[in-house]
Amino acid sequence: MALGRVKVRTALRVALGAVMLLFGFVALQSLGTRLFESLAYFPSRTFYAAPGDFGLEAEELSLRSEDGVRLHGFWIAPPGDRALGAILYCHGNGGNVSDRLAHARLLRDAGFGVLLFDYRGYGRSEGHPTEAGTYRDARAAADAVSERAPGTPAFYLGESLGGGVAAQLARERPPRGLVLQSSFTSIRAMARIHYPFLPRFLVPDAYPTRRRLAEIGAPVLVVHGERDRIVPASEGRALYEAAQDPKRLLLFPEAGHNDLVDRVGGRYAEELAAWARSLE
Repeated sequence: MALGRVKVRTALRVALGAVMLLFGFVALQSLGTRLFESLAYFPSRTFYAAPGDFGLEAEELSLRSEDGVRLHGFWIAPPGDRALGAILYCHGNGGNVSDRLAHARLLRDAGFGVLLFDYRGYGRSEGHPTEAGTYRDARAAADAVSERAPGTPAFYLGESLGGGVAAQLARERPPRGLVLQSSFTSIRAMARIHYPFLPRFLVPDAYPTRRRLAEIGAPVLVVHGERDRIVPASEGRALYEAAQDPKRLLLFPEAGHNDLVDRVGGRYAEELAAWARSLE
């Protein structure tokens, strides 16, 4: 009987240790998620510009995500009677849509309609940003594009972190084309570059764009600045290698991460328009 009690106590200790280990691992994962969100999202509520400052006529949008979060954005109609397409613009992890109006003007002048929207927690959108939330928000924005430009070819443009958002949307709702601008292969890859001291298990496998490209059949245009110190050009090349045909890699030697549009915006818009025409 004594031996049996010892075995029971040993089994209970092992089970308790396993439970404590599991709770510890879950706690570490939760810590990793909170750490990721604090390092991944830098939203701003302040608008520094309005569409009219760039000569744009825009419809102000109030969208509702599938989980009820209210989102804000702008629809900028294309010039003339015939558009090259409608671009759903998924911006990067900082600022808000007001920081992308100069880019939107270049795209509009090149012949595209443009829908700018803010993820939850950014600009005038409600809520708090999360990876799953950004995917929901992109779906709501895609619905708005379909309503405002029915029958018009839809292109998804993902800037930096927005490349991961646009890639996930392209898996679910294939576009005419997917543009990945200054984007990265995954959050874990970026953590290895900028925070090599972090244990791998602490970094969620978020926005795994490289892996998702294997499931995307739409044409892909990868745009990157060779002087990008935030997301190295090697990340853009890796995305290009992972994409299926037809695909194109467009590198600008003089551009970095945040100044690509300022330095080469006109040429970039022309190249994007030529690429879109080639898909007709």
